[in-house]
Amino acid sequence: MGRSSRCSCSRSVAAVQLLVAISAVCGAALSSATVTVNEPDIANGLSWRFYDASCPYVEDIVSWHVTEALRRDIGIAAGLIRIFFHDCFPQGCDASVLLSGPKSEQIEIPNQTLRPAALKLIDDIRADVHATCGPTVSCADITTLATRDAVVASGGPFFDVPLGRRDGLAPASSDLVGTLPAPFFDVPTLISAFENRGLNKADLVALSGAHTVGRGHCSSFSDRLPPNADDDTMDPAFRRKLAAKCASDPSGNVVTQVLDVRTPDAFDNKYYFDLIAKQGLFKSDQGLINHPDTMRTATRFALNQAAFFEQFARSFVKMSQMDVLTGTAGEIRLNCSVPNIVVSSSAHTAAGDGDEGRAADE
Repeated sequence: MGRSSRCSCSRSVAAVQLLVAISAVCGAALSSATVTVNEPDIANGLSWRFYDASCPYVEDIVSWHVTEALRRDIGIAAGLIRIFFHDCFPQGCDASVLLSGPKSEQIEIPNQTLRPAALKLIDDIRADVHATCGPTVSCADITTLATRDAVVASGGPFFDVPLGRRDGLAPASSDLVGTLPAPFFDVPTLISAFENRGLNKADLVALSGAHTVGRGHCSSFSDRLPPNADDDTMDPAFRRKLAAKCASDPSGNVVTQVLDVRTPDAFDNKYYFDLIAKQGLFKSDQGLINHPDTMRTATRFALNQAAFFEQFARSFVKMSQMDVLTGTAGEIRLNCSVPNIVVSSSAHTAAGDGDEGRAADE
């Protein structure tokens, strides 16, 4: 390691240590376990107590399954968060990303690395919920609840989410999936993408904080590494480490790197410390601490975890209501991976197979 690299690394560490000291002096304590979201504009058809009569134990069932799944594999938390975001952003929270098959969203490039175990968990929960209450709860609502519970089980805040979504009948188009923000986006492009979906700069910075858990493939950040670039917004020692790690993976799709180098399995505000230390993995992450439109909010979240938790909860609830189907629109899917018309057709040819909502290849 050269002298200039040591100095750069030392400055990065010193910056983080300074923030820790300031945070302690200011008394920025951890957030309480529960965040109350006062969201006056609940989408038509949604309510905070939607299943009180039809499935009063749905939240308990979902929470139990998620907690057990994360006990076995903490990585499922990031998998659920990613599924939720990739479902809601293109055409709304309608569980369309769960649909499988030759024309599904799952074959699109941004979705090819969605975690199979997380997808299966959602339908396993659906099977248990439907066995308990009948087909009254949608895959879209289960996805929303499971993602919220994954945040909680990883150390993040608990917050209520309005329910009553119904499931979409068809996947989003390739063009709509193409609106998903990419890891190589700069901040102005990110702001534009979020504003096009009714989300503001605070939403952008807070929801990006979900990268406090999870991993990225080399292909997602190779644009910042030699020989593609000599990115001076990345800590030199960190850049060399990543370059050496990814050199063993010419495809860029095998080797992974944690998104938060400090607490990779905990939902906390250390992601923002990473950005200050120039150790954000994606260009879209690192830019948040450098651009004047987002720097102040990102710095505030680094100093105050409670502020991050509060805004994340608010932004999550806001996103969860984007273009939802309610009332008689859509359906309550009997299998999260296929529309009901397919399930019904399969049931006629395989009568007596048990749970009609189970996928044939499970």
